[in-house]
Amino acid sequence: MPLNIVLIEPEIPNNTGNIGRLALASGSHLHLVKPFGFQIDDTKLKRAGLDYWKHVSITYYESADEFFNIHKDKNMVFLSSHGTKNHWDIPFEDNLFLVFGKESVGLPKTIIEKHAESLYKIPLYSPHVRSLNLANAVGIVVYEGLRQLR
Repeated sequence: MPLNIVLIEPEIPNNTGNIGRLALASGSHLHLVKPFGFQIDDTKLKRAGLDYWKHVSITYYESADEFFNIHKDKNMVFLSSHGTKNHWDIPFEDNLFLVFGKESVGLPKTIIEKHAESLYKIPLYSPHVRSLNLANAVGIVVYEGLRQLR
């Protein structure tokens, strides 16, 4: 798998369904970290993922602690509006973990502080926009990574 998409506590089933479809289309592996703001069998999730969901490569985790303990030796970058470096400067490599926070508040402050040197943002060019939709942000970063890796 070229990239790993990590969603920490996703809240909106439509976003997660769309990101699942994106993971499949891009050949990426999806990592979903609980708690979720929905049930995995939610009809909105299935509608957004359509009939692709059964083909998506997914791993589920009970908590962020479990995820980080299992993958502590992996290369990771973290996406946040608090990042100081732009997403196109990410040192993309095969099997890189792209870690995204939940829709309402992003990544937890503890993760941002612990991984400040690996924190990236998608630049926004309007003072009227605080952040992008999570599914859009994941798509932007994943396809920039694929572009750089080819």
